[in-house]
Amino acid sequence: MNQYEMLYLIDSSLNEEAKNAVVAKMEGVVTSMNGVVDSTEQWGLKKLAYPINYKNDAYYVLMNFRAEAPVVAELVRVTGISAEVVRQLITKKN
Repeated sequence: MNQYEMLYLIDSSLNEEAKNAVVAKMEGVVTSMNGVVDSTEQWGLKKLAYPINYKNDAYYVLMNFRAEAPVVAELVRVTGISAEVVRQLITKKN
């Protein structure tokens, strides 16, 4: 299994329960495909460098996990169709 980290931005207009549901959904994608979530850090609300969809801030979440390559493709697919996720970046750690 490879080690990855995923930084994703959640729409800041969501309430706390909806944000937690998005975090649980992303962790669920990893664990459902036999991956292991090592840690999830909720950094909270931060100002964006530039406006995205007319918003100037977003809720940042960093997730470290171990999984095979198909899990990364599934996370990209799920975040792409989730309206709650503004942006995501997945990097492979050595």
